[in-house]
Amino acid sequence: MKELDKLKEWIASSSNIVFFGGAGVSTESNIPDFRSIDGLYHTEYEYPPEKILSHSFYLKNRKEFFRFYKNKMLFPDALPNPAHEKLAELEKCGRVKAVITQNIDGLHQMAGSRNVMELHGSVHRNYCEVCDRFYSMKEILEQEMPPRCSCGGFVKPDVVLYEESLNQETIRKTVDFISKAEVLMIGGTSLAVYPAAGLIDYYQGNKLILINKTKTLRDVQADLALYGNIGEILGEC
Repeated sequence: MKELDKLKEWIASSSNIVFFGGAGVSTESNIPDFRSIDGLYHTEYEYPPEKILSHSFYLKNRKEFFRFYKNKMLFPDALPNPAHEKLAELEKCGRVKAVITQNIDGLHQMAGSRNVMELHGSVHRNYCEVCDRFYSMKEILEQEMPPRCSCGGFVKPDVVLYEESLNQETIRKTVDFISKAEVLMIGGTSLAVYPAAGLIDYYQGNKLILINKTKTLRDVQADLALYGNIGEILGEC
């Protein structure tokens, strides 16, 4: 396969690869994609997911928010797949400089990646809104919903909800990595979610790689496009 050979060549010859990933990186770990046919947007619930996962809904109806969050967003038994493992391996050998992810599951870190920019936060970090005490995902799962701190305050997941802004320091670091990258590898995303998807416009190089199950609106910009399961493709590199 000519495209796969070129992918291998670019990976082997670069020491400044930045990876930008979306939900498709985690679906191979059995975490559903919000926008897939089998994803959360096609399941029946009292409210649409985008409403439940909004900041205003969280403030008005914490109990319903956490019922959905616990049932549909937390996957404590999920494990890294070959895509996560390959990226961690490439970071360890000095080829991947950063992993930028739209996912909130922490699987990149579980696989061994150290320099991970989490654009939308993480389910593994939860903080009391009153005293800032930290709670792990395990502690959240053990509580009645909505979870409360020992001080009495509500505990909020450190995830970016609809109507909330992305963390500006994370954005700054992400822009810096992307703008300086020799190779920008984008995987498992349709690049339809903004503002996160717009960050790839800061890339200034000529080795833009897209790996996705289906075509995206950005394929015309790619210097190399491969279609299929990202775990299988990276696993061959």
